[in-house]
Amino acid sequence: MGNLPGTKSLKKKKAVPLPRDYKHKLPQTRTVNMEQQCGLITGDMEPVPLKNISVNLCINDFVAGVSATLNYENEEEVPVEAIFVFPMDEDSAVYSFEALVDGKKIVAELQEKMQAQRNYEDALSQGHQAYLLEEDDYSRDVFSCNIGNLLPGAKVGVTLRYVQELPLDTDGALRYVLPAILNPRYQLSEQSANSSLNMKTPIVPLEALPYTLSMVATITSQHGIERVHSNCSLGPIQYLADGKTSAQVSLAEGHKFDRDVELLIYYSEVHSPSVAVEMGMQDMKPDSLMGSPSAMVSFYPDLPEVEGSRACGEFIFLMDRSGSMGSRLSHHNDSQLRIEAAKETLLLLLKSLPMGCYFNIYGFGSSYEKFFPESVKYTQETMEEAVKRVKDLKADLGGTEILTPLLNIYKGPSIPEHPLQLFVFTDGEVDDTFSVIKEVKLNSKKHRCFSFGIGEGASTSLIKGIARVSGGTAEFITGKGRMQTKALGSLKFALNCSVEDISVSWELPPGLSASMLSSEQTVIFRGQRLIIYAQLTGTMPQVESSGKVCFKYTLKGKSLENRVTFSLQPKTNASFTIHRLAAKSLIQMKDLGSHETSDGEKEDVLNISIQSGVLSSFTAFIAVNKELNQPVQGPLAPRVIPRPMTFSYLPTLCQYSSGSRPSYDSKVELYSILCEDISSKGHEMYDDVCCEDYFSLDCMEDTESMSMMNNSDFSTKNPKLQNDHKGFGENAILHLISLQKANGSWELDEELTEILGTSLEDIKAANPAKDQDPSVWATVLAVLWLHANGKDLKCEWELLERKAVAWLHDHADSSNPMLVQAANSFLKLSVTPDDLVF
Repeated sequence: MGNLPGTKSLKKKKAVPLPRDYKHKLPQTRTVNMEQQCGLITGDMEPVPLKNISVNLCINDFVAGVSATLNYENEEEVPVEAIFVFPMDEDSAVYSFEALVDGKKIVAELQEKMQAQRNYEDALSQGHQAYLLEEDDYSRDVFSCNIGNLLPGAKVGVTLRYVQELPLDTDGALRYVLPAILNPRYQLSEQSANSSLNMKTPIVPLEALPYTLSMVATITSQHGIERVHSNCSLGPIQYLADGKTSAQVSLAEGHKFDRDVELLIYYSEVHSPSVAVEMGMQDMKPDSLMGSPSAMVSFYPDLPEVEGSRACGEFIFLMDRSGSMGSRLSHHNDSQLRIEAAKETLLLLLKSLPMGCYFNIYGFGSSYEKFFPESVKYTQETMEEAVKRVKDLKADLGGTEILTPLLNIYKGPSIPEHPLQLFVFTDGEVDDTFSVIKEVKLNSKKHRCFSFGIGEGASTSLIKGIARVSGGTAEFITGKGRMQTKALGSLKFALNCSVEDISVSWELPPGLSASMLSSEQTVIFRGQRLIIYAQLTGTMPQVESSGKVCFKYTLKGKSLENRVTFSLQPKTNASFTIHRLAAKSLIQMKDLGSHETSDGEKEDVLNISIQSGVLSSFTAFIAVNKELNQPVQGPLAPRVIPRPMTFSYLPTLCQYSSGSRPSYDSKVELYSILCEDISSKGHEMYDDVCCEDYFSLDCMEDTESMSMMNNSDFSTKNPKLQNDHKGFGENAILHLISLQKANGSWELDEELTEILGTSLEDIKAANPAKDQDPSVWATVLAVLWLHANGKDLKCEWELLERKAVAWLHDHADSSNPMLVQAANSFLKLSVTPDDLVF
């Protein structure tokens, strides 16, 4: 393919051959031909055997049980092998896989992975129909499903089941996500070339995807269900019981695979501590993982908000600047560009840091850049230099090579009494996630990692994995969520005093003991839920009795505890949900894929996986229909199921010179060319091509060139605040924030007066304390103006306001009430001193 006019050549990397195994059946990349009838065909005019996906979701309090059925039909005249690669949240404990063929259920067996792959190949060679489900070797959130020897006219439904803890948002909502988007991921090593992510999978526009999705969710909670929100269209919520303790909601018909399906469930009451005890399997040894009763403890520690040392900490911000950061945050056409949200986020973070701490900013792609050779002390001079450089950041560093900058950060010298706090922002498109997680884990004793997954399709394995092994938190920015809000919330966690001396103790009847199955908890944050799994061994009491569990910790030298009493009458559960969630927790602690896990831990993972029936990197589900015994004439025709990819993930960095845009006969032609290479090489090749100039998220309608101007939610919420300042988009609030000094104050100058909409002379005349430093009056005016004009997003500037208020305490403590009253009168506002936390 020749160069696109106005661009550099599209460099192509040498392909790494796949090993000699069943994946050799994969076809070459297929280019989507949009000029043909789409229907149930691939770009090569081959029928697609996957017809629909049906999901049944049951949420009980904060645990989800999911049953997903994939229905296949072979409309060809030859036997086919259908191969489907799909995403799933890395916390999912997959415990069942079965096929329904002509009314007969064939239940899969969980086996060691290589043995399962051999059995699958042997079954096909003998003319049997076979089914294989496995987790990717290099990422815990990617799965592949193979349906082998699907005869002409045959129909089959395969069902996988999993259970999952649901994370808790800061506003109290439980979040369930059904991933729909699996984007190309950057290849870190030649080893990861064997990943199923590198299968040559057809990519089709969203409205041409040849299979459909339906979902029904049933929600049950003793607390009462207040409301259910979603980023997708839902049918009306139906309450199934009095007190709104049970409800059902369905995904509306016509859902497009243009986003992950996200449900936010709000319960009526605040979550309270609880313990659930589940009976073990009767046919297992009584003292085994699955034979003993298991307990699931959920705590909601009521931690006071205690600010740590103002000058403590080294803060490093590692920001993705790969090509995909030039796209929008979500499918909404008015959504902010990721790189612009990143710049605003970095500005807010820089302004919120405490004086005397240390900081640095890294940008990474195929290469990486850092603002300073090593972390520098936070002063007015270093902050100004950083803010100036943030303004010029672009999504221009190529692919997503995150491991190299991480290694550079970890090689840096530690700063005494300034513990490292690492903030990682990425769209998560790395295929060898275990290598990254292992490196973070090796350095976990000297830092915490707060990770942020940006946009649809971000790797839950990477984002959650690096946070989990380092004692940090993981956040995902999707839909209408704001990077700025979530980043500042995590910075508040980092600045608060940490909880120490964490311990869990049990009070149980004689002859009964509890063994912890969860990893040792090293850190907790205010507003977080803590889940603990334990195995109960010994003799369970025959009469009604109870136990107690106590969670103890210290905060700034003060001893605190949470205690909960629970019944010791275990409940039966056919799915053994608690046991399998506990097994998943154990697997996550030990399983880092085939190339990063020690032999000893690999054996542990294999034993836990086989005993519990929960899938791991070292196991796979295999099912064989031996009633079908017809010799296969020649090789099976492989049919890789097309996957959706949002246009925001096609190459998005515009590098065209003015008036020099590619000229093609149709947008279809450019789309086909790009999809062909993206399918086989990954999006990092095309940092110089901007597809959003050609395709809207509605796929094939003509669009105006994508505006590179900031589309900030600040401006959207406050149109009157837009002005001609160019510092951080056309937004007066951000411009005001950019003027704040490192110590928290503002200077009284023309720029400030322009934002306030008045003159310098009038401001000086209205100052009731003319003998004081003019910055005191300017700071009071700036803070009040923020309260009046940016209250909808106060969580994003709350920390920098605290700095301003602390500075005012030090410089004008006694006159603050008078200054607030005068500022209200001058600006015609009604902000009270209590609002300012004086």
